[in-house]
Amino acid sequence: MSDLATSLALVLAITGILFLIAEALSPGVFLIIPGTVLLILGIIGLVYPDILLSWWSPIIAAVILIPTTILTIKFYQRLAEPIPPTTTVSSSLIGRTGVVTVKIMPGTLRGKVRVSNDIWSATSDQEIEVGEKVRIIDSEGVHIKVIPIGTEDTRNEC
Repeated sequence: MSDLATSLALVLAITGILFLIAEALSPGVFLIIPGTVLLILGIIGLVYPDILLSWWSPIIAAVILIPTTILTIKFYQRLAEPIPPTTTVSSSLIGRTGVVTVKIMPGTLRGKVRVSNDIWSATSDQEIEVGEKVRIIDSEGVHIKVIPIGTEDTRNEC
């Protein structure tokens, strides 16, 4: 029985090492957790072969697994802190400027305006040519309403 336990321990240790190598080559797939558990179980099995085939083996695996999982998750959270996705809501564009990339015609949404690196469907009360700078004065859904820069928006005046 000792030869079987020693062989099993060797297989566990080698599999653990392979998992750790795979994790090093492709970080973030969480192979470090099973790799660490298998490697430690393999080392324990090589030192104490009889314990590997006893009822203690699953308990030892759990005692290794739980802290390894918690530490690995905390390590990855510190390594790459989660960043919320960067999205732009059309209402956050009001007051910003952009450049017309497709001619804007009154009453249609065919016009396009580049604001930073994003292209938005645009409308206006007047025709605006490609290349003109515009200011965003309103937004609705996924399109914006613009006026050429230099044109005063008199809608809000009392």
